[in-house]
Amino acid sequence: MKNIEKYLSLLGQDVDGLLLTSRYSRYYAAEFDIAEGVAIVTAKGCRYFTDSRYIESAENGIQGFEVLVVDSTNSYKKRLNDAIAEFGVKVLGFEEEYLTVAELRNFEAILDAKLVAKNAAIHDFRAVKEPWELDIMRKAQSITDKAFAEVLTRVKVGMTEKELQAELIYCLLKNGADGMAFDPIVVSGPNTSMPHGVAGDRVIREGDFITLDFGAQYKGYCSDMTRTFAVGYATEEMKKVYDIVLQAQLAGIAVSKAGVIGKDVDAAARKVIEDAGYGAYFGHGYGHSVGMEIHESPSPSPRGERAMEENMIASAEPGIYLPGKFGVRIEDVVIFKPDGCENITHSPKNLIIV
Repeated sequence: MKNIEKYLSLLGQDVDGLLLTSRYSRYYAAEFDIAEGVAIVTAKGCRYFTDSRYIESAENGIQGFEVLVVDSTNSYKKRLNDAIAEFGVKVLGFEEEYLTVAELRNFEAILDAKLVAKNAAIHDFRAVKEPWELDIMRKAQSITDKAFAEVLTRVKVGMTEKELQAELIYCLLKNGADGMAFDPIVVSGPNTSMPHGVAGDRVIREGDFITLDFGAQYKGYCSDMTRTFAVGYATEEMKKVYDIVLQAQLAGIAVSKAGVIGKDVDAAARKVIEDAGYGAYFGHGYGHSVGMEIHESPSPSPRGERAMEENMIASAEPGIYLPGKFGVRIEDVVIFKPDGCENITHSPKNLIIV
């Protein structure tokens, strides 16, 4: 089934059209990425509107839509209302999580149709990945693996976190990333106790842990990976905590398969950390779904009530964070399968000392 057909299946009960405003939904429906535009999906026709900066690319790449330009004569208001009238649309479902209050009020004021919130239904299709999406994400993850292997050769005592972050970004782009999946986290020494710490001017020293949390964006999809490694040497406490986190991650991966409830995956990993006496130092969830956005749903987390389905893809990232001392997080990305999971992250997970 083409993605546009999935959206068409939502029509007929409470809505007779869909207004796609987010880049993610427009890309998913049209199977082609345009930075700016608006699309309308109805049973009688589907149209995609964008301006002169993107019209040639849209005409050449977009599938399943009639592509029309917007300009001073044919505004978004005119183009959308022409489609609403021609296709007999009375009620449009929209993505409420991707519109500001001002944008929603504007659409309500200019459109000749009622707007109904439909974000959950529109985005739920993206939870289970198509084979072509998984291929793109495997490639994105391989770029991330290559970048990690290369950046390890660039780590030096005396460089700052910001300098290492710059090297990491360069390695991602050099190895094929279209961009960053998110702003990379690069922290060292006591800063590694902050799960989402920000790279600063701290100078890397012998005996530091360094945590890198980063991902490539490739053809509109994200990868995600975290590795913690030591510089020069690791203390016995550092080695102990690292091994506990690794065993927790392996425990979560071991129970990850289609049909398992998200919170049960989290519980399997969390138990390892709690049994080791570090439960108070693991504050975030075990993982999150990944796709066009770096955080999607459903998730293998304490709040994950939904069963993970075949070809859902999520991170596996337990951690232990000791304030003022150090932290450890190890993250892979796995695809849920009927008899287990496929780990598409191939960077080593043994404690690396550079």
